[in-house]
Amino acid sequence: MTHFDSIGRDRRSRGSNPAPDSYYGHPIVKEPVWELGIPIYFFFGGLAGASAALALGARLTGNARLARNATFAGMVGVVASPPLLIRDLGKPARFAAMLRVIKVTSPMNVGTWLLNATGGGLSVAAGCELLGILPRLRDLATTGSGLFGLPFATYTAALVADTAIPAWHEARRELPFVFIGGAASAAGGAAAIITPPSDAGAARRFAIAGALVELAAGFVMEHRLGLLGEPYSQGRAGRLTRLSRVTAGAGAAVMALAGRRRIGATAAGSLLLAGALLERLAVFEAGRQSARDPRYVVDAQRRRVAAGTSRGASTFAGLPDERETLPAAS
Repeated sequence: MTHFDSIGRDRRSRGSNPAPDSYYGHPIVKEPVWELGIPIYFFFGGLAGASAALALGARLTGNARLARNATFAGMVGVVASPPLLIRDLGKPARFAAMLRVIKVTSPMNVGTWLLNATGGGLSVAAGCELLGILPRLRDLATTGSGLFGLPFATYTAALVADTAIPAWHEARRELPFVFIGGAASAAGGAAAIITPPSDAGAARRFAIAGALVELAAGFVMEHRLGLLGEPYSQGRAGRLTRLSRVTAGAGAAVMALAGRRRIGATAAGSLLLAGALLERLAVFEAGRQSARDPRYVVDAQRRRVAAGTSRGASTFAGLPDERETLPAAS
């Protein structure tokens, strides 16, 4: 009996649906090689993009003070994002190389362009604000960065979903909402901290709405994924997830109840910023955990096979049986 015959006999003895396993105990898919700087980049990128959108909304409604402060909050994310991304790429030249082409099928390439468009617009707007010059250029830059800001805040969800990591790829429907919700709560919280409460009403509403979207999308995601959602609730990722939900929920509650006072807005904004960062860290860690356990890889493959089989059956369901269309033999 060969080695492969013994493997087949062992699998048949365990039934037609054996417990997931991998060869020699190695993971089926490779664990992400990204370092801690990447989820931190996700956080700062979301802060920059959502702050740009908030600044545009404030400018359109005539709230100049909120527009100014949201622009400055976005600049924090703009300044922090490129070094974190370049550190992961390894060489600054690789970041510049991304700009030589536009490849819509590459989330990393699209994200690099969105980073430059959002960051460039915010930088021009912030410069005009600081110097008190060129209001038309400032408004044009604010409009451009605001339009590119929300895609920039969510492209990182497409980036992680476009991998073979089960907890990320199978969550591709909800992750954009989780990320945009966290980005909005962080941007609104940051703006509420540095803006007088009398001018920060839109920021408070933006933050509360973002936190609610983030929390709701996270719960829906885990419920829909079933077994594949376990990494978000177990181990280190589970602890980060629970902590992020507690801080985001508490931040939204404090913002709603006490956000009209400076001390309440500062406390709520700080909680929301922490919740958004912890949520990015939780998603990152959940992906790593799911890659280590072959159960999640095999379960995802079985789901895709089952979905493909059901689609194939529905395609041929309306076709006549070949035996019914053939003439009877004489």
